[in-house]
Amino acid sequence: MNTAAHDATTIAHGYIAVWNETDAARRAELIEAGWTANAHYVDPMAQASGREQISALVGAVHQRYPGFRFNLFGKAEAHGDNLRFSWTLGPSGAEDLIQGTDFVQLDAGKLRSVTGFLDKVPVGA
Repeated sequence: MNTAAHDATTIAHGYIAVWNETDAARRAELIEAGWTANAHYVDPMAQASGREQISALVGAVHQRYPGFRFNLFGKAEAHGDNLRFSWTLGPSGAEDLIQGTDFVQLDAGKLRSVTGFLDKVPVGA
């Protein structure tokens, strides 16, 4: 599948929606719809394999940063089955404290692998 720019944006927004979903059952539905069964996520602070571990990781982020929201930062870009996009994280209605960039590999339009980089992290975060 060759991912067009508008599809890249749609996929990135779906990814951000997973990270913003606080209801575990709804988050599981979003992950089921957008991630492969054997999906893998890794960043400098965590890693998870499979939909259940990915959902648990997102839940742990909500516990660590209650009330924080992820937002897409800039535009999502695609090259074949690979995506790149940046995001921010911070308290709702306040300045974003954390910024990152994620590189995604797709399989039949679903997220198969995500490698995340933290571009800006405050001391002690």
